[in-house]
Amino acid sequence: MAGSDQKSDLHRYLRTGREALVWKLDGLAEYDIRRPLTPTGTNLLGLVKHLASVEIGYFGDTFGRPFGECLPWFGDDADVNADMWATADESREHIVGLYRRTWAHSDTTINELPLDAPGKVPWWGERGDVTLHLILIHVIAETHRHAGHADIVRELIDGTAGLRKDNDNLPSGDRAWWESYHAKLERAAQEAAAR
Repeated sequence: MAGSDQKSDLHRYLRTGREALVWKLDGLAEYDIRRPLTPTGTNLLGLVKHLASVEIGYFGDTFGRPFGECLPWFGDDADVNADMWATADESREHIVGLYRRTWAHSDTTINELPLDAPGKVPWWGERGDVTLHLILIHVIAETHRHAGHADIVRELIDGTAGLRKDNDNLPSGDRAWWESYHAKLERAAQEAAAR
């Protein structure tokens, strides 16, 4: 496969993960997109904010292509995990808009550099010498990992699950089928625990 075909394939997988994540916010109230639903605070808008930060670092700083916006959660005095949640003053529109602006910045890097373009990830230490190819794989993996987190968080909020609005990529079944399926899994778990 030619280098440009590989890059197009990788770029498509990155775009798919980005869109899946942002879709998880659709139709939810401010509280629901922000509320922490795990003991470690995982929340939908925080995942979007985090991935905007990820792309700024990996497709910007790594290749000497600064993003150009000052983000307070990158500051030396920022709270730990400040990129994993949105303050009350950071609107959904602001965070999603930031993420979309990072897409444009990242896409420019991806489009302008060859897959073997060298970069340096300072926070990786001795492993920090990278190529665009490696960073694309890394960011695709991180994006899809967090899109999976968002899928679970969204399902906990209102039952909405799946890959995309137009293709949930789940077995078809009505509410009764899913309840029966859930009960079957619960029985299997209880039986295994009783052994």
